[in-house]
Amino acid sequence: MSDRNRSAKPPVRAGEAPRARRGLPRLIARIERLAPRGTGTLAVFAFFLVAAGYGVIRGGHAGEVGAQLADIRDSAANAAGFRISAIALTGESQLTREEILNIAGISGRASLLFLDAESARARLKANPWIAEATVLKLFPDRLHIAITERRAFALWQKDGRVQVISRDGEVVEPFVAPHVANLPLVVGQGAQRKAADFLSEMGRYPELRDQVHAYVLVADRRWNLRLKNGVDIRLPEAEPMTAIESLLALDRDRKILSRDIVAIDLRLPDRVTVRLSDEAAAARAEALKEKKGKRKGGDA
Repeated sequence: MSDRNRSAKPPVRAGEAPRARRGLPRLIARIERLAPRGTGTLAVFAFFLVAAGYGVIRGGHAGEVGAQLADIRDSAANAAGFRISAIALTGESQLTREEILNIAGISGRASLLFLDAESARARLKANPWIAEATVLKLFPDRLHIAITERRAFALWQKDGRVQVISRDGEVVEPFVAPHVANLPLVVGQGAQRKAADFLSEMGRYPELRDQVHAYVLVADRRWNLRLKNGVDIRLPEAEPMTAIESLLALDRDRKILSRDIVAIDLRLPDRVTVRLSDEAAAARAEALKEKKGKRKGGDA
């Protein structure tokens, strides 16, 4: 027999399906015999469930469906006796009760059984006013929430924008309400983190602190004081409080802070440099000129 005859496939008779197609019904029949009763129904149900889930996701309705399922779940739990009937709340000051419950995600439909206490705590701590939070579920129907609020400590100015910060440097309000407008003003990158320690030290010198309009952090290393009369006091990076004590001693002797000056430089430990205002500098130059003219006249 030639190679051509050996490699040729046997002919298919008229009306007869190919061997591969004949084997498919047999395979399906075998699977049906081996599978447990009801498998086909479950498979159809699973198919439609997957199809419905795909449609929900593709249609962007996953959030709505999830919320509806959560409502159904909570309604069932509430009917079983797990409705939240009492909420004890402690520690609130800046935030209202309604704001706290809204932040925690607790509504009138929520059930104690399905409330995720850890998620509620995380949402509370994400609010800048809240430093710490505790959420306790007391079955069957009571909830206890305790928070520790941050306090408005200072105003922080950076890039021309003023915000309210707490003692730990956290921005708690992006705007300045009237009731916090008189807080100390700190200026510059990094000033929000270093303000608490520096302002605490300044509390030892109330006679100077009460004259300060703004505390300006320079290059994240040292402070300048801008007084309410416009005078700039340039403090050294090392031992700034020692420089302040020297300045106050000088002011007691010579009233330097009341003079017509624009800046006092205390950055060098062995000297104090004073910059006069333009008017004071011009008056001083004129006085020196007159004094020099008188001296020449006396010599003549």
